Amino acid sequence: MKLAVVILAAGRGERMSSPLPKVLHGIFDKPMLQCVIDSAEKLRPSRIIAVVGKNFKEIKKSIKPENILFAVQKKPNGTGDALLRAKTLLKDFRGTILVLNGDVPLITSETLKKFLSLHRKVRNHISLISFAAANPASYGRILRDRNSRINSIVEDKDATEAQRKITEVNSGVYAIESGVLSLLKEIPLNIAKGEYYLTDVIGIARNKGYKMNAYCIGSEDEMMGVNTASELMKARKVFRERLVDAWIKKGVTFLDHDSIFISGNVVIGKNTIIYPDVCLEGMTEVGSGCTIYPNVRIVDSVIKDGAVVKDSTVIEGSIVRARAVVGPFAHIRPGCDIGSEAKIGNFVEIKKSVIGDRTKASHLSYLGDASIGKGVNIGAGTITCNYDGKKKSRTTIEDGAFIGSDTQLVAPVK
Repeated sequence: MKLAVVILAAGRGERMSSPLPKVLHGIFDKPMLQCVIDSAEKLRPSRIIAVVGKNFKEIKKSIKPENILFAVQKKPNGTGDALLRAKTLLKDFRGTILVLNGDVPLITSETLKKFLSLHRKVRNHISLISFAAANPASYGRILRDRNSRINSIVEDKDATEAQRKITEVNSGVYAIESGVLSLLKEIPLNIAKGEYYLTDVIGIARNKGYKMNAYCIGSEDEMMGVNTASELMKARKVFRERLVDAWIKKGVTFLDHDSIFISGNVVIGKNTIIYPDVCLEGMTEVGSGCTIYPNVRIVDSVIKDGAVVKDSTVIEGSIVRARAVVGPFAHIRPGCDIGSEAKIGNFVEIKKSVIGDRTKASHLSYLGDASIGKGVNIGAGTITCNYDGKKKSRTTIEDGAFIGSDTQLVAPVK
């Protein structure tokens, strides 16, 4: 069965109090919309369509892959109108259309796969995911008939006192068969809001005898919509807890998981110990049996097995090989390769340099644009003077060399 995904991402996000489009606000280092796209891609749809507003160009530049299709909703006329904007891009499509929201970043591909399986198993025309909300006032409540099938969705302001006691609510995730997309044109204008609500399609489909249901398979955290900066903070917390719990199950030890900043692309080996206030960002890989001490930031770097990164160290775009020790208070700038069992100590800064196996630079040195061999000793206060005001030159130090304290090596030098 073919699948297309439509992500509604045209909301203005005025409650975020930010000029940035709402769906581009980040869950750590990834925009919310990208989180939703990543989950959708795991379903292997034939196409993904993002319905966006006037910030189309800014959104397009910020997400990947490049084959995402875009439909533009020029005026914020509601979710029903937003889905209708995507209809042209679905003209030749026959199959199931999965409708997601760009501001619900925590939804998982596992939940979506389960939902689509339920939808297709009974051959529904329309299905939706529901969940039990602790505070349902901000959601549309699910009304069911005596056979427990969905009858309609009612918003809080339109609900009776009895209906307000219902805690099962609409997540905004739908599966709609392409053959019933024509119902979108029958959604009435909500006079009070001046918008077309996608939720109204449920009542329309019900009256026409289409087969449909709501499946209460979502958790409130997973279905959390982000409309304010406060809600964004809550979503980040849930995302971090989800990641940390997954790595704990794989044998990683976090001494304080509440203080960790971790990207969804980070990989960590078993038996690694991570202390509080550590930031692991981008495409970082940490091997097995490593120790990462407090206040360390590692970005787009590889830390090999058994390496130790001591307190208050920054490592960017580099590789630290097995059993090397870096820090405390070291700065490894992009383009460095720190050899096995090397030691980079207090207040050492290294940039675009190769440091050989078992080489030591224990304190107070700057090593830039350097190739340093194996078993070299770099004394305190050593500086590679790599810039003459016009160009940068390399310093080469061969295996076994001993560089005494307070040495200045004026490049190019070997």
